[in-house]
This record gives sequence, structure tokens and C-alpha cells, in this order.
Amino acid sequence: MAYTKWFNCVICFVATAVTFGDATIAPTIKLNNGLDIPVIGLGTWKSTGADVLQAVKDAIDAGYRHIDTAWIYQNEKEVGEAIKAKIDEGVVKREDLFIVSKLWNTFHKPEDVEPAINQSLSALGLNYLDMYLMHSPVDFKQVGDSLFPTDKDGHVIPAGIDFADTWKAMEDVYRKGLTKSIGVANFNKRQIERILEKGSVVPVTNQVECHPYFNQNKLAEFCKSKGITLTAYSPLGSDNRPMAKPDEPKLLDNPILKKVADKYKKTPAQIALRYLVQSGIIAIPKSVHKNRIQENINIFDFELTPDDMKTVDSLNSSDGRIYALEW
Repeated sequence: MAYTKWFNCVICFVATAVTFGDATIAPTIKLNNGLDIPVIGLGTWKSTGADVLQAVKDAIDAGYRHIDTAWIYQNEKEVGEAIKAKIDEGVVKREDLFIVSKLWNTFHKPEDVEPAINQSLSALGLNYLDMYLMHSPVDFKQVGDSLFPTDKDGHVIPAGIDFADTWKAMEDVYRKGLTKSIGVANFNKRQIERILEKGSVVPVTNQVECHPYFNQNKLAEFCKSKGITLTAYSPLGSDNRPMAKPDEPKLLDNPILKKVADKYKKTPAQIALRYLVQSGIIAIPKSVHKNRIQENINIFDFELTPDDMKTVDSLNSSDGRIYALEW
């Protein structure tokens, strides 16, 4: 199998953070290609314009070194401007940062992958990414400039591209040095197995919805067995997502989570994030509020007990999934 050489990869969580003034530099875990990735990153989904520009600046000032974006977010230009500003100020160097973007579903044709990553690099003002992810195993047909091309009945139009072929093109841009690592997002167990069977480079991560209401334990264990990390998007439940219903339970209002938070004099959000990173899962909480950005990274001055981990783990529910596919 193509992934055999990675069997000896050890995914290890480094429990201590480094503090510089008011900034907390998050600890890292090691990817299967030897790169270190900070366990906390700033998510930028739904953050646009001046808001995301300032959020990225605030995040870097607060100690974030991992910034997650995507072509479909339509904010790469502003993210890149914020990165450049902080490099120009001398706050960070490019090599201090771990920048992630993603291949959108309309670019799954193998010949479209390199132009797509180059488009993201140009918008970000970078000459390489630290990680490039296939945003989804699902492909869309290119119809003009449509991001979500649909037929007359409102159904998304597939392009009929095998994602294993798309992955091989991802491998090509990795070998060319346009990105230092490649991974996937929203993949289930069977889809990852197909990548491992058909490809020659093991994904470094699988980015999926993951939070205490939907802890992805089975998928995380499977990925770990293959030397693949799990990255959690919507780690706080994303209560303001467009498809949310008024009567759905809100993770951060959960009384059990609040009780654990009170014990440590922390917020429910900090408990949810600590639970994930203490489980060896990378988390990319999104915020454009400076105080929350700072709050989300300040989770390395305490450790949940095994009993508290079990308590948070008990919140998992088969109804807790917001976005993710079945494992």
C-alpha cells in the first residue's frame, strides 16, 4: 500500500505553550511529513472584507501562527494583506506562519488544480502554502463563474471527476513545492481509504466538523491509525450558521459544559477547545472579535482531568452533526 511508510508516524500533542508578552504561541503536533502545525488556528469561514483583515492581524498579535482560509471563502486577498502587514511590522516572519487554503469543488479536473492553487497564492501574496486541502470529495461542473452550479431543479451539477484523480494532481503541486503539505476535508473513512489505495502521498490531515456534540471519535481513531491528523472546523458548534434552526441546542449554552467551565474559571468555549486539543485534534475556531480571538488561544494554562474529558465526551450525540458526512 502507498501509505505503509507512514505507519511509524507518531502524532504527539505538545502540552505547553510559549508566551511572549501578551501573546500565547500555541503548541504544535507533528504531521506525517515531519512538519509541525499549531494545534489552534484562526478559522476565517464567513469572515470577509475589513473584518477578516483585522481578525487576522489581531490573531497574529495574540500569538496565532496557523491561519485557515479557502478559495470559496472569497477572503484570501484580505487574509494575505493582514499577513503582509504583520510581516512588514516585524511581528512574524513568513516561516513562523502555517497558512492553509483549499481547492474548491469546481476545480477537480486534474488540469485545473495547479491554476487553482496559483490563484490562491496570488491572492494571498505568497509563493507557497503550508497546507493545501481538497475541500470536499464532491466535484461541481464549471458553469461560468458560478460557485455552486445548479440545474433547473436546483440540484448541484456534478462534473463526474474521480477525486482520486484530483488527489494525484494535488500530489503534483506538492512535489512542485507550491505547498509544503496536502490533505483533505469532509472525507469519510471509505473516501480516505480510496485516496490511500490510489495515491502515493498520505494526506496530512482530514478537516471535518468536530466539537463536543459531534466528537468524531471513530473517524479520529481511523485517521490516527493511518498517520493522519484530524482538524476540527466549527469546534464551537457554529450556532450562527445559515442553516441553524431556532430550537437547536447551542453547544456553548450546555449546562454540563458550563459546569466544567466554572470549575476551571474558564468559558465554555475554552473548555470545548481544550477538550479537542487535549484529544490530539487541531482546532480552528472562527471569530472576528478581538477578545474572543484572544480567549480561544488561552487554553494552555490548565488541563482537563480524565473524568472531565469523559464528561465532555458524553455530550456527543448522533443528532449533533451540523455539516459532516457519515464516517
